[in-house]
Amino acid sequence: MVKLIFCLRRKPGMSPEAFRDYWVNHHAPLVQKHAEALGIRRYVQSYTLSTPQLAKIATARGAPEAYDGVAELWFSDLTEMAEKGSSPESRAAGKALIEDEAHFIDLARSPLWISEAREFVSNGTA
Repeated sequence: MVKLIFCLRRKPGMSPEAFRDYWVNHHAPLVQKHAEALGIRRYVQSYTLSTPQLAKIATARGAPEAYDGVAELWFSDLTEMAEKGSSPESRAAGKALIEDEAHFIDLARSPLWISEAREFVSNGTA
């Protein structure tokens, strides 16, 4: 499995609450609708929690501004991802998603990459 990972920052002027609400209630259903056309096997949203613990850890590390969230889209492999991505149906689905993302994501400040995960610790609770 490979993952397409998006580190998301909300659009300027949008509150964290409005960002999350749009992402959960509007964008997630759109991803679900297009998942088959795009070959998405799993879709996970992770939300940044503003907590005193985060502030302490970030300060100790000299970390930059936190992302507002991370989206993970899982695919079987790079070959299938490329094959699915070349179909007219997939291109239309991708266009619909990026047009929607422009409503709530600061695309220029939201990096993405493709990864392959390797697990080093698993205690069975996740």
